[in-house]
Amino acid sequence: MAVLVIAEHDGKQLKPGTTNTITAASKLGGDVTVLVVGHQCAEAGAAAAKVAGVAKVLVTDAPQYEGALAENVTAQVLSIAKNYSHIVAPATGMGKNFMPRVAAMLDVQQISDISSVVSADTFVRPTYAGNVMATVQSSDAIKVITVRATAFDPAAETGSAAVEALAAVPAAGLSKFNGQELTKSARPELTAARIIVSGGRGMGSAENFKILEPLADKLGAAVGASRAAVDSGFVPNDYQVGQTGKIVAPELYVAVGISGAIQHLAGMKDSKVIVAINKDAEAPIFSIASYWIVDDLFKVVPELVTELG
Repeated sequence: MAVLVIAEHDGKQLKPGTTNTITAASKLGGDVTVLVVGHQCAEAGAAAAKVAGVAKVLVTDAPQYEGALAENVTAQVLSIAKNYSHIVAPATGMGKNFMPRVAAMLDVQQISDISSVVSADTFVRPTYAGNVMATVQSSDAIKVITVRATAFDPAAETGSAAVEALAAVPAAGLSKFNGQELTKSARPELTAARIIVSGGRGMGSAENFKILEPLADKLGAAVGASRAAVDSGFVPNDYQVGQTGKIVAPELYVAVGISGAIQHLAGMKDSKVIVAINKDAEAPIFSIASYWIVDDLFKVVPELVTELG
């Protein structure tokens, strides 16, 4: 049995979630190989080699992999897929983009968003927005799996795996990477942050949303948002926490003006400590909160900032 993990990276470092995925892959019982696909990604390959539990790293470096276009990444994975019993990737935007294509081309069912490994062919995954945990078993010869990173601890950087170059396959020619505009912030990335301060529709406007920034700065926190806040245009899409956004499990999650729709709870309810601030005493967010304040957020947040010094 051999396991292939597809790394998500920025060319230099592994993205949050990849080391957690390697932890999940290690529980499958076979040797773990990490595939790093990208352009000018040698440093990411070297970073993958340092992760505990990795037996080998394959690096495919070619211009057509810039931007991680799903068609090209899929073609590269398929070129070596039959050498592995399991193909595993984080259940992130990237993983959700190319892994279903891999499964379709292999004519197997994808097993999505697993939160536990029971055995090499049996897995636990959340369904109904995390309200039901399903145990699923696969008889497919090659199992295509995406991993809920927050359900697994990140693997330590104590490895020393061999790194090998893997020849690139020709570009699929179905899409072209023209560029990207990334939100720049000195704050931690959402999926890797120890503390997150999130705002919801209760913030009222994009201008009002800015009152969360001093609180986040005091706590050294990332800033997130509910889908309602994103859909209202208060903040960009990459702030979104929830079932259709980013799944997070920080040590502290501060929910400000978030009512607690089931889709949002599915993305953050595994947080270690949850603090909720909402003037509606019946808000669903209070059902999972460790601590809560029923009051006007526009009064409470500045007071918190003052108290934090």
